[in-house]
Amino acid sequence: MYSVEVRDRIMIAHSLPDPFFGPAQGKHGASFVVDVAFFRETLTAQNVVVDIGAALDVLGKTLKRLAYQDLDTLPEFAGQLTTTEFLCKYVFDRMAEAAASGALGADAAGLAKIRVTLHEHDLARATFEAPLARRA
Repeated sequence: MYSVEVRDRIMIAHSLPDPFFGPAQGKHGASFVVDVAFFRETLTAQNVVVDIGAALDVLGKTLKRLAYQDLDTLPEFAGQLTTTEFLCKYVFDRMAEAAASGALGADAAGLAKIRVTLHEHDLARATFEAPLARRA
């Protein structure tokens, strides 16, 4: 299987108000390096997995909504524990929507799966990976 990966980064603030999170229950900042990998079984007619420029553009727009924001104040995250794992799925969903809508190019219909990894630092990261529904 072929893959292409793009990268960006964000800084956010949030709290994780559950005793499970110990000192992270309080408001704190986090910086993430965000990697999104696109997979397909065969290359496009142009011998690529996905248009890298389009992938970088969509990822940048997705992260811009979160960058320098207090996630506790964003309506779409009300009542959610915005863990690194949760944010991986959030980014995955936006990238999958972009693939389905054509924002990643017409050939994105051939993508098999997407993997999103958020690196908290050099010692910890979280990932969400899933197959994409095939379009006719």
